[in-house]
Amino acid sequence: MEKDIQKKKTLTLSMPALVEGGYNADIPQAPARVSVLDRWMARKLMDLLGDPPLSFVLWNIEEISSSAAKPMARVHFHDSEALHHLLINPALHFGDLYSVGRIEIEGELVRFLETAYRAAASSPKYRKLKKAQTRLFNRPRLNRPADSRDNIHHHYDIGNDFYERWLDREAMQYTCAYFPSPDLTLEQAQRAKMDHICRKLQLKPGDRVVEAGGGWGGFARHMAKNYGARVRSYNISRQQVLYARARSVADGLERNVEYVEEDYRKMTGEYDVFVSVGMLEHVGRSHYRELGDVIHRCLAPHGRGLIHSIGRNKHEPMNAWIEKRIFPGAYPPTLREMMDIFETHEFSVLDVENLRLHYAKTLERWLARFERHAKDIEASYDSAFTRAWRLYLAGSIAGFTTGSLQLFQIVFSHGTNNDVPWSRAHLYRDS
Repeated sequence: MEKDIQKKKTLTLSMPALVEGGYNADIPQAPARVSVLDRWMARKLMDLLGDPPLSFVLWNIEEISSSAAKPMARVHFHDSEALHHLLINPALHFGDLYSVGRIEIEGELVRFLETAYRAAASSPKYRKLKKAQTRLFNRPRLNRPADSRDNIHHHYDIGNDFYERWLDREAMQYTCAYFPSPDLTLEQAQRAKMDHICRKLQLKPGDRVVEAGGGWGGFARHMAKNYGARVRSYNISRQQVLYARARSVADGLERNVEYVEEDYRKMTGEYDVFVSVGMLEHVGRSHYRELGDVIHRCLAPHGRGLIHSIGRNKHEPMNAWIEKRIFPGAYPPTLREMMDIFETHEFSVLDVENLRLHYAKTLERWLARFERHAKDIEASYDSAFTRAWRLYLAGSIAGFTTGSLQLFQIVFSHGTNNDVPWSRAHLYRDS
């Protein structure tokens, strides 16, 4: 019963919530008349995107395309209002219109999104519109402790069974995997990611590890089981913490792994290792120095640290629809922005690696598994929720393949610590 209540509280992607927000899912059954204004809006939208190799199909089957190239996908609009919404704010409204079925894509969804992303990025008109809309309307939610709990609850507490359907079966890793060989299974690649991070941290038996944002606890268990570390993992998702504790007991690791349901700002104690995998995206730029203070307070003088985060090559806010519907309060930083974590306390950055294409491949594996379970997911939630998550996963693939998103791993230590590796040889030895 409690799980059902939690779902109902968090499903802002459900059909009723979207309809309440103005996205009526009632599509006309018969083709309606297309006006001169409708045609103008379709051509204006095409021009705004820089005339990409796409075709717009209106609700009377009329097709509008301004590119000489053969369209690689067709965008079907079911009504005039959907076209109007999209022209006003494409970044915000496309996701909801697609979710309720008022826009359909004929063609491969990821390829369509890649084409749209590249076109928008190279269009001066679209960039100007996006800049104005960001300044006027895009106000990311705050990341104070209470806000962070709400933001994390929105995304992670929608049912562990949902994530179990498409994440790896062993560790439930909801972060970028590592593919030293492209033919690895998702489980193998996630295990390789965890080992890759442990090698970067030169993890050894007895190390005291503090983890910020532990997910479903798989990485903490991996460090304890395979490297002999003693791990304390902080997380504010109630459902994830309960899951992690149960798995730890089942694996007989409860003496070496502690899951703390608390904000990272409340970390206490001294540790040999600080690690954060996929949590920085939720911290917010205004709290980076605060995170640096926490690390400085907790990391022993000889300690090592690693932060693994989605990022960007230049400053840009989170996509408006993703920030509203999927990841409230999220922000992917640039490397320069991440330095605010380290500079105040003069941490030394020892290693930086970009795993952008590894994340694209990870997402491809997730999306394939998601599609295999799509009917079950729709039965448990509804069609709007399923379509929204399909779009989110496909759009994330396109974000990484087109270079608008990056995946940074940064290794660091105190600036006075001379016990650091001379080379990177330790990164590539056998586990």
